Amino acid sequence: MISSRTLLAGAIAMALTLSACSSETAPANSTAPATETETAQTDAGQTQNNPLFEASTLAFQAPDFSAIQDEHFLPALNEGMKQHLAEIEAIAANPEPATVANTLEAMERSGALLTRTSQVFFNLVGTDSNDERRAIQSEIAPRLAAHQDAIMLDPRLFARVKALYDGRADAGHDGETLRLIEQTYQRFVRAGAELSDADKARVRELNEEQAKLTTAFQQTLMKQTDAASVIVENEAELDGLDAAAIAAAAKAAADAGHEGKWLLRITNTTRQPVLTSLNNRALRQRVWEASANRGMSDGEGDTRPMVLQLAKLRAERAALLGQPNHAAFGLQNQMAGTPEAVLGMLDELAPAAVANAKAEAAQIQDAIKADGGDFELAPWDWEYYAEKVRASNYDFDPEAVKPYFELNRVLNDGVFFALNRFYGVSFRERTDLPVYHPDVRVFDVIDSDDSQIGLFYVDYFARPSKRGGAWMSSFRGQSQLLDQKPVIINVMNIPKPVDGQPALMSFDEVTTMFHEIGHGVHGLFSQVRYPSLAGTAVARDFVEFPSQFEEDWNKDPTVLANYARHHETGEQIPAELLEKMFKAYSFNQGFDTLEYVSAALLDMEWHLLPADANVEDVAAFEQAALAKHGVDFAPVPPRYRSTFFSHVFAGGYSAGYYAYMWSEVLAADAFAYVQQQGGLNSEVGSRYRREILSRGNSQDPMQMYINWRGQQPDVEHLLRRRGLNTRADD
Repeated sequence: MISSRTLLAGAIAMALTLSACSSETAPANSTAPATETETAQTDAGQTQNNPLFEASTLAFQAPDFSAIQDEHFLPALNEGMKQHLAEIEAIAANPEPATVANTLEAMERSGALLTRTSQVFFNLVGTDSNDERRAIQSEIAPRLAAHQDAIMLDPRLFARVKALYDGRADAGHDGETLRLIEQTYQRFVRAGAELSDADKARVRELNEEQAKLTTAFQQTLMKQTDAASVIVENEAELDGLDAAAIAAAAKAAADAGHEGKWLLRITNTTRQPVLTSLNNRALRQRVWEASANRGMSDGEGDTRPMVLQLAKLRAERAALLGQPNHAAFGLQNQMAGTPEAVLGMLDELAPAAVANAKAEAAQIQDAIKADGGDFELAPWDWEYYAEKVRASNYDFDPEAVKPYFELNRVLNDGVFFALNRFYGVSFRERTDLPVYHPDVRVFDVIDSDDSQIGLFYVDYFARPSKRGGAWMSSFRGQSQLLDQKPVIINVMNIPKPVDGQPALMSFDEVTTMFHEIGHGVHGLFSQVRYPSLAGTAVARDFVEFPSQFEEDWNKDPTVLANYARHHETGEQIPAELLEKMFKAYSFNQGFDTLEYVSAALLDMEWHLLPADANVEDVAAFEQAALAKHGVDFAPVPPRYRSTFFSHVFAGGYSAGYYAYMWSEVLAADAFAYVQQQGGLNSEVGSRYRREILSRGNSQDPMQMYINWRGQQPDVEHLLRRRGLNTRADD
């Protein structure tokens, strides 16, 4: 997943994405007035002692976490908005005719303090939150939405942007500058710049309300996920878990104040990794229900009203902007283009996914019967008995491969090795830069000519203060205009072993690590002039392409041979075990695809609602949506239910969760093409890096792909990748 989006010179990119504020946002004099407290917090005495008010003196202006305190954020955010609006006012009031330099480049340069502070603050909100940071987030999110509106709905500023847009054809601009003009103009129009004053005022209200709600959803979900942790009183109930997992559960319980018990944490999806191993069916049910029912209980933890209100607010804003629904509005600037294109893809995949899942379910039901069970397959049984089917049909135990996937070896001898072979880059760890948590590590990224590309941070272990999932973000984006090199971070939630034990990973976690480095190199290899077009600031259904492309290198024979070694003996993973693993992973593709397609369809159905729709029951709406598309298969629920669907209701992927599958079409086709061109070598990699990864959003994404690949992608490679279909003549 990608968490950093660049908007309008990157000024409040991190704020708008990680706090889930609206990205369609008002005239330069319309921000909310500062309160007495805010005014006091920006006194000169505080600004002089606030490290955020000046660019960091560390390498690549990396954040100085040894100096930054929570008390520094709000004053810097307040002053950052003030300075940014003053800069925008100067641009909008300029009596000279609009030029790229005095308008667009001036906008790209503006908001340095706000950008710097937002990028640090919202990264910490996601990775290491606390009560004070959450309070600041709740206060600042609606004000940042109003701040963005103050820019995007300023008629004077829009007039200058429109003048450049109208005259673009005859101005002789280079391709990237032309792209900047067109993208900036579209952002203003989509924000409501052409609306009447009354409609602009309503858009501002809608954006502020959404900012509050998405922040509340994110914070409530973090608390709910922590509160949903399952406490186990009797160790015997943990039968099936290995000793390391049981020790980790005991430590987690002790850390949470439950000494002598065991705590099973809930991850962000409906399915839970621990369900593959627990022999106790009643405990499996407890764990699954704790996950699936998040946000469904009455009281402070109930996210259902937020879901309903967000869907309604988004639909109303889309109607104001001339679109029938939020999905149509959101897809205008994506590769897919229309809801019909997205639904066409998902509905084409659904029958094969359902058929495969039902065939898998039949095998699982047989395994239940063979195990002496006299019950019907339930969602909490699926993964447990799927492992039994794998063990029976493929003689494979997923725990058997973990000793060969030790975290440091996977990172250094797998991920970094593959990047070195494909792109010619190397990673050198450094310990002199301060970090925000002891688990965080920092690497210099060195190019083949020994020049430094940027910095790469990793934060891999789970903790209660971190939101669920895995993502890439940035502390500093790349820009030739601003003479900036990138400072990128990858985040995961791998269970941290007890002291002295190795961090052994599942193959799924290995895949995720390769996935996130794909986002990482998209940010690191960016070579564009304008910050708002740099790195991962691309269409949402293109941004997951580089990450999913990178995933497949974890199965490349050369890469595997280098990293898949026993953590104690150094022995290479046996070929027989590897073959079993790959064959075993071919099973359950129906489940994997169906749970994803179901979630993507849920997202689309929420955002296809018109402004006058009246939905009152979240669960009933979900069931009707799944039935409508023929994906209502009880043993395989959606990967996310609406009440904890953070991608959609807090993370910037509204009407966009389909993007993973859309991008996977590109990724599967691209990887097949690379294999045809010689595979893991720097000649092939340098061309991919040059034509795709370095260009950010400086060109149309499909045109970039065609320029590199020579043609549009073939969906057959995706079907092969997922084992869902093959051509009749194969």
